[in-house]
Amino acid sequence: MTQKPNIRDVAKLAGVSTATVSRTLAQPAMVKEETRRRVMSAVEAMGFVPNSSARVLRTQTSKTVILLVRDISNPFYLDIYKGVEEAAFEAGYKVLMGDARDDDVRIEHYIDTVRERHADGMILMIGHLPEKLITGAAKLPPIVVALEAIENLELPTVRVDNVAAARKAVRHLVDLGHRRIAHITGPLDEYLGKARLEGYRRALEEAGIAFDPDLVLAGDFSLVVGHNQTERLLDRRIPFTAIFAASDQMAIGAVTALRSRSLTIPDNVSVVGFDDTLMASMIDPALTTIHQPRREIGRAAMGLMIERLTKAGTPADRCFPTELVVRGSTGPCAATVSP
Repeated sequence: MTQKPNIRDVAKLAGVSTATVSRTLAQPAMVKEETRRRVMSAVEAMGFVPNSSARVLRTQTSKTVILLVRDISNPFYLDIYKGVEEAAFEAGYKVLMGDARDDDVRIEHYIDTVRERHADGMILMIGHLPEKLITGAAKLPPIVVALEAIENLELPTVRVDNVAAARKAVRHLVDLGHRRIAHITGPLDEYLGKARLEGYRRALEEAGIAFDPDLVLAGDFSLVVGHNQTERLLDRRIPFTAIFAASDQMAIGAVTALRSRSLTIPDNVSVVGFDDTLMASMIDPALTTIHQPRREIGRAAMGLMIERLTKAGTPADRCFPTELVVRGSTGPCAATVSP
């Protein structure tokens, strides 16, 4: 029976040391292109398969990172994942996606997965951690936060200015003549919900429009809640001409609720979302929304993670710009809606 090739066989064929082979397989970006090409050609020619379990035992690294998101069914995370995966692949890492579902037990499970060395680090896209993890922050594994913030915990973060972005969205509606602007918020016990509500309030204040708490409805970024809260607003017969939703999913839910009451967008009600997901450009009329460069954000988050894991430097927070994308769901203010 032919013996399986080992790392020494690959090194001999490539004309390099076994350490260079190991480095090429573990951190290809750290090896010169010519050397990397010779090593990988030898690996392919010999059919060599690295023993990942042995590597974990030897180096205490798995070359795996977990991307933990709020809700894996939300298409918002797809471009983030693509960016994370691209940067990870280039550096010789793998990416697993975890689904938090706002469940502390699940969150702790994924944290323990890293602590037990089944993954090297975690990119968080959730707005909270269980309290016992925050109070024991010194024992947390390597974590980078993307587009979220964990209160009372300083972690390397890739973010956007949510207050300024929300203000920009509401200012667009104000400039179209809207004064009765409803807001479906994100979770108000977390940073994103609070920040986007603050941007909404600032835009109203700058325009001399009184803040009306009756026009603010608590949300959770989901399509269902966007639909239900819009129906609730209509049922309460509170006059409004526009809706700013803290996510595209909730904005699309609002559109479906408005249409179910025979209201036309934007003739009767203008709607603005936040995220610029694929569906935002696919619905009719297409959704005016805040664009976040999600793939670039994903790449940056993985870059910060690699810096943490390789101790290549002190990871510096990154802040990306946002852009208001105006589409067909917004138009000049007409009569207020008060069914």
